[in-house]
Amino acid sequence: MSKKYFGTDGIRGKVGESQLTPEFVLKLGWAAGKVLRSKGNARVLIGKDTRISGYMFESALEAGLSAAGLDIELLGPMPTPAIAYLTQTLRASAGIVISASHNPYHDNGIKFISAQGTKLPDEQEHAIEAMLAQKMDCVESAQLGKARRLDDASGRYIEFCKSRFPHSSSLNGLKVVVDCANGAAYQVAPAVFSELGANVIAFGVEPNGVNINLKCGATYPKPLARKVVECNADVGLALDGDADRVIMVDHTGAVIDGDEILFVLANDRIQAASSQNTGVVGTIMSNMGLELALGKIGIEFTRAKVGDRYVMQQLEQHGWLLGGETSGHIICRDKAPTGDGIIAALQVLNAMVNANQSLYDLKQGMRKYPQAMVNVPVSQGVNPCERDTVKEAVAAAESELKGDGRVLLRPSGTEPLLRVMVEGADSDKVHHLAQSIAEVVQNAR
Repeated sequence: MSKKYFGTDGIRGKVGESQLTPEFVLKLGWAAGKVLRSKGNARVLIGKDTRISGYMFESALEAGLSAAGLDIELLGPMPTPAIAYLTQTLRASAGIVISASHNPYHDNGIKFISAQGTKLPDEQEHAIEAMLAQKMDCVESAQLGKARRLDDASGRYIEFCKSRFPHSSSLNGLKVVVDCANGAAYQVAPAVFSELGANVIAFGVEPNGVNINLKCGATYPKPLARKVVECNADVGLALDGDADRVIMVDHTGAVIDGDEILFVLANDRIQAASSQNTGVVGTIMSNMGLELALGKIGIEFTRAKVGDRYVMQQLEQHGWLLGGETSGHIICRDKAPTGDGIIAALQVLNAMVNANQSLYDLKQGMRKYPQAMVNVPVSQGVNPCERDTVKEAVAAAESELKGDGRVLLRPSGTEPLLRVMVEGADSDKVHHLAQSIAEVVQNAR
C-alpha cells in the first residue's frame, strides 16, 4: 500500500507549503504520539539541524506529542545518526529528526527513527498516516507529556564516535580539513577528530539559519578541495546538513565519492582480516568501477534501489556489514545502527593509519567508469520506458557498449523527470549514447 505523506526519507518539502506547515506538523506529532503510546511507549527524542524553521517545527511536534500524552526530550542541533544512536542507547520509544539533509534552508523535513535506531518500519508509518485522518484530541491534563532538554547530548555522541575508532590508534600527525556545511555537526564533528589527535581545520561552522549547505558541504566539495590544497592538509571531509553522508578529498584536491570510500573500506577490512562478512551493497547508481574493483579482491557486490533504507535491507538480508551510496551515505553496520558521515570518515582515516598510506594511494585499486546523466522532463503518470522506441534505443546502446558498460533509466522520486544514465569505459561514447537515448525519450513522452 502506497503512502500519502511519507517518502523514502520521511516527509520533506518547502517550508510553508504542502505538509511542511505548523498546523500539519502539530497534528503529525499528535498522530505519531497516539501510535507510539498504543504500543506502551511513552518517550520521544527530538533533534534538528540548523535551519531557521527547525525552531517552529520543534515547538509544533512538542505540542502534538504532549497532547497525545508522550514525554519529550529535546536534543537541539544534532546529526541524524546521533539522534539514532541516542534513541537506541537511551531506550526511547522513537526519535524524530527535523531536517531536509542536503537541501537548501527553505526546505525541511520530518524523519522518524525506531527504538532500535533504524528507520521507522513501514507499518508504523502507515499507522501514523491513518491516525492523521482522525480528529485531533487531547489527553486529560494530568496525563499531558512533559518536555525537557538533554544538555549532554553532544558529549554523549562525541564519545560514541570516538569509541568507533580503535583505542590503540590515533590521528596524531594528520592534518584534516572538516567542512560541516553550517549544519547539524558544526559543533560535534571538529571535536571528534581533534580529540582523536588530528590537527583540525574546520569551516562551515557558523550556522545562521539560512546558510546550511550553501556553497559548502558534501554536495558542494569545491571549497573543501581548495582548502585542503591551500593548507597542505593530508585529507578533507565534507558532511551534509544532517551529517549522515560524507564526501572526502585527498591531499591532491581530488574528490572521493561514496563509491571510492566503499572500496577503501572494503579493501581495508580484507587486509586486516577483520570481517568474514565481506560482501558490499551499493545501489543501481553505484559506479561500475566499484563492482569491478571489488571483484578483483574477491568481494561480492550487489545493488539495491536508491535510498539508504534499501541498502540496509540488502545488508540485513545478506548478513553483510558494509554498504552505501555514491552520494556518501555509508553504512558500517558493525559500527553504527545507521549511515553516519562522521563514523564513515573515521573508518577511512583508520584505513590510512593502518596502511600508513595517503587516501590518494588507497583509492588506486579502483578506476571509476565515466558516467553521463541526462534528466528528461516527463508528464505525470507517463512512463516512456514502456515505449518500443525507447526500449530499442536502450538495446542499441547496450549493444554498442559490448558488455563494458551499462544503461539505466530511472524515474526521479521527487521531480517529474526520467534520469537517463549511461556508463562505460569510453567517455565520448558514454555522453553520445546518453544524449541519443534522451532524445528518443523526449520524442516518446
